[in-house]
Order: sequence, then C-alpha cells, then structure tokens
Amino acid sequence: MDLHCLGRLPFRAIFLALLWPLVSHAGQAAGTAQAHIQVLASSCAACHGTNGNSLGSMPVLAGLDAGYFIKQMMAFQSGERASTVMHHHAKGLTQEEIGLLAEHFSRQSRRPALKPPSR
Repeated sequence: MDLHCLGRLPFRAIFLALLWPLVSHAGQAAGTAQAHIQVLASSCAACHGTNGNSLGSMPVLAGLDAGYFIKQMMAFQSGERASTVMHHHAKGLTQEEIGLLAEHFSRQSRRPALKPPSR
C-alpha cells in the first residue's frame, strides 16, 4: 500500500477518518445502554407507575435523589431492608444497572398522583 498520498491530505481529515469507527461505536453503545435502562425502568412501572410516578400506595421513584435510590436498592439486595418483592428485583440488577436506574429516575419529573373522581 502506497502511503505517500496521505502526505497530501490534511491532518484533520486523516485524524477524523481514523476516529470515525470509534465514535460511531461509542454512540451505538450509548444508545444500547439507554434502551436497556428504558426496558428496566418499564418493568418498575408495573408497580411504581410510568416514569416512576406511582398512582397507588407504592413509593414514587420520580425525582428521587440518586444516592438515596442506590442506598435503598443495596439494602434490598443485602436483605437489610425487608420487602415482599423488591429483594428479588434488586438481586437481579448489577451495580451499574442500579446506578443507571438511579440517574434515570432522578431526572424524571414528580407529578401529583391522580385521584379517582368522587361520586
């Protein structure tokens, strides 16, 4: 392969051409991670409501401090905090997933619970 022609190309063009596969892969990985967290968060919605806004007696996750969320999930994992169901969910998550879920729910807007119409 004759590399002498590369001397005529601007350095920036060569640099970007070499970096493009790395940048492209990083973008795909970030998109995949975001999709994964959306799937995990949607499983939380069954009890904790859409985007963590519970309509019932379950705790609201939306707007929770990320550190508090992580501490509670770790307590469920270790058995320090008693629960009928949450210890099963928490034990199925990695530390990274718990951290990402904590960030996800901390960014959600907390909305007042809707009350059924009175009769």
